[in-house]
Amino acid sequence: MSSPTGPASGLPVRMPRPRQPGRHRRPEPLAAPEGAPALVLAVPGTPGTATRSLAEEVVSIARSELPGLDAQIGYLDGDGSEFPSVQSVLAHAADERTARYEQALAAGVEAKEPEGPVAIVVPLLAGPDGALLRRVRQAVMDSRVAAELTDVLGPHPLLAEALHVRLSEAGLARADRARLFTVATAADGIILAAVGGEEAVQAAGITGMLLAARLAVPVMAAALDEEGSIASVAEQLRSAGSQQLALAPYLIGPEIEAELVERAAKEADCPVAEALGAYPAIGKLALAKYTTALGIAPQQPQGAPVR
Repeated sequence: MSSPTGPASGLPVRMPRPRQPGRHRRPEPLAAPEGAPALVLAVPGTPGTATRSLAEEVVSIARSELPGLDAQIGYLDGDGSEFPSVQSVLAHAADERTARYEQALAAGVEAKEPEGPVAIVVPLLAGPDGALLRRVRQAVMDSRVAAELTDVLGPHPLLAEALHVRLSEAGLARADRARLFTVATAADGIILAAVGGEEAVQAAGITGMLLAARLAVPVMAAALDEEGSIASVAEQLRSAGSQQLALAPYLIGPEIEAELVERAAKEADCPVAEALGAYPAIGKLALAKYTTALGIAPQQPQGAPVR
């Protein structure tokens, strides 16, 4: 029997377990180092409201993963203050860093003169696109700012997860392989549509193998910007026995006109899923490129397990 103040004498008392040091402790949350370079997301394509919304969502995800992160958006085809260019965003980041240093000196605060890159530029591209990457590199050079350019976001298992989700949202794939139900419109062959020529197709093929493992159906990559590539891959899949094809854009969205994707779906005579868009993995992968370039190592982004 217990007293108002606790168990009666002789009964065991549950004591809180002490926190255990070592590898089972949860890692301390990371924050952006003081004075760290800005993350500049280089957004391809024609600027517009939808593109800005997507880019803002991506940098919002990155900021939520690394508190204190200075994340900014620059457009390859920026047209002024509403959609600032990559060059102007880099120049502004350089001016801000210089101003912070001068303010610290004026206030009598001991400050180290800034060194290292002003910004880490992350292209908003799922796969390699030589033409767009050359334009991003040229924009960085034209800015005359010390900035480092990272690689594109893929291939990566998280992109296979994102493709799976987009296909399931369109009713073209089962959301969960473990559940005993079928989707009448589920595809039994996937065309993974990339932009950037043969190099992009090869890179997409790596993510395609991961997607095939998730869906247990054949996945083949094709180039949206090479005439006949989509139709050729569709024919190969049908010749191998696939009856219901689906087109999965291996694209974030802004890098290509939507009409090209719709045209490709008609060419392959199959339905199409949405582009990757602002799927949470995109922001996490952009941040991973930034932290790798900076030499800090937050926990690597993990995808949902295949069930």
